[in-house]
Amino acid sequence: MPTAAAPRTVHAVGHRGDPHRVRENTLDSLRSAFARGADAVEVDVRLTADGVPVLLHDESFRRLWKDDRPLVALTADEVYALSAGGVPTLREALDATAGAGRVMIDLPGASAGTVRAVVQVVRDCGARERTYYCAGPATMLKVRAADPGAEIAMTWTSLCPPRRSLVEALAPRWLNYRFGVLSRELVDALHADGLLVSAWTADTKRTMRRLVDLGVDSVTTNRVDALVAVRAAAGARGPAD
Repeated sequence: MPTAAAPRTVHAVGHRGDPHRVRENTLDSLRSAFARGADAVEVDVRLTADGVPVLLHDESFRRLWKDDRPLVALTADEVYALSAGGVPTLREALDATAGAGRVMIDLPGASAGTVRAVVQVVRDCGARERTYYCAGPATMLKVRAADPGAEIAMTWTSLCPPRRSLVEALAPRWLNYRFGVLSRELVDALHADGLLVSAWTADTKRTMRRLVDLGVDSVTTNRVDALVAVRAAAGARGPAD
């Protein structure tokens, strides 16, 4: 009798943790995502005025913490006081998630100095094997320069494939697409080139099912528990299952 094919692996990535229930990019949000079945969490990292990498998506604290001051104007101690410890450092986030799963570090608008600081914290925490990076090509080239062995998920927003020279220079493991761009033909073509495909940010079960059916390898979502249920119903599994 023919051997049954193994279930396909689809990574469930919590977007900034589990923001559907807990404030994004906080330690409690990261823990909640893993508790609900996430295989990885995506976090946004920026530097304080004194060069400490912390978890914050926006340039200022207005949306989440009701304070108009920009992050670049505040030291790490001032950030701690402003948020009552709610905005963790990258070091704290890596320590808190050790043994739970992987961490995808998004680097919005990062300079080369920011990238070097982030890569150094990852090294100091002994977290290189469970950490990978996402952002556009310019930022990912800075990551590749700072850590030649880093795992990269290059964010790509065009239907046109990236230039071969860019792929060769960057050597990404993943191409990271907005979910609406993907098609079966595109996913198959990327797989044929030896690339894994990740999609962001899918929050409805209909979209999640579509992405799993297309054959993507990873889905980033604000609703981890819903994605885990959709994945199971489709006969797919997580990387640790």
